Amino acid sequence: MAREAPYLEVAEALRARVRGGEWATGERLPSRARLAEEYGVGRNVTQRAVDLLIVEGLLEGRAGSGTYVREPRERHRMVRSRGEATPGGGAAREFHSEAHTPAPARIARRLDIAEGDMCVRTRYEFLTDRQPVHLAESWEPMAITGRTPIVLPELGPMKGKGVVERMRSIGIEITRAVEVPRPGRATTAEAALLGIAPGDLLLHIERTYYAADGRPVETADITVPDVRLEIAYEIGLGHERH
Repeated sequence: MAREAPYLEVAEALRARVRGGEWATGERLPSRARLAEEYGVGRNVTQRAVDLLIVEGLLEGRAGSGTYVREPRERHRMVRSRGEATPGGGAAREFHSEAHTPAPARIARRLDIAEGDMCVRTRYEFLTDRQPVHLAESWEPMAITGRTPIVLPELGPMKGKGVVERMRSIGIEITRAVEVPRPGRATTAEAALLGIAPGDLLLHIERTYYAADGRPVETADITVPDVRLEIAYEIGLGHERH
């Protein structure tokens, strides 16, 4: 049988040493040059091996300092159901809303409006123990909420009540939500916002709420780091028979 690529063999050896406790959590590993000499390979091989273990979340690189054994982080659960998502761990949220924001093409398609139509865009950062656990960006057409008390989701009489209750307060009954989950890897920008490593596993969820008449009334992009949250879908069966 063909041998694995050299960097995979080095990665497996380093993985075993870390898990075996040779280096404690938070301890710095030898330099890549030293590891290359130890394993009899080129520095580019040890670089690829270490990069792989950083992506896996076993190690973390610190600019100008070196590579360290990463501290395990508590993983919470986000329950998603027919209502709204409930993040575990008592997540708090920070937000910033911008009214009169033109809808880009991808958002216009999801909301069934024209590109450039005015929306309210709200960016959320959800935190547990002051650490970001997931991000969200919500879009609502101003043609629906613009002349109502709920135009800004986190201000006014329905602040913090969630999309379903807010829309109900202006006579719009949300009857269904569609979610499209897609796996991905954290970009440098996403990693900086979430306090994770570039390349860490993410789940991107594209969610859209629909009113009883079929109109999409809100759409959001939700970014969930796998190292912080697991997603659980709660499906209420009611009295249906199958």
